[in-house]
Amino acid sequence: MTPPLRSENGYRTYSQQHLDELTLLRQARQVGFNLEECRELVALFNDPSRHSADVKKRTLEKVADIENHIRELQNMRAHLLALAESCPGDDSAECPIIDNLSGCCHRKAQA
Repeated sequence: MTPPLRSENGYRTYSQQHLDELTLLRQARQVGFNLEECRELVALFNDPSRHSADVKKRTLEKVADIENHIRELQNMRAHLLALAESCPGDDSAECPIIDNLSGCCHRKAQA
């Protein structure tokens, strides 16, 4: 972001450009862009010779990242549900979830 000027009393003076950059940053963060990606978007915002194709490419790359993350989360969810299903959830100290997560079930099977 372009640094704001300071007035005589030391207060920062924000221009409409600064406000627009801040809005862009806030909105970009809300839809999942990380700080480096936001920095690139601000640079594109301030570049009058930018091409919308560059912005679209970055946006579609972010969509692909989010879709990959969703798949990973769905796999994690399925694994956790399978672990929960394997556990009786009673007063016993035996816990298939702990055994599975700690690798104990593999050692027991090999013994």
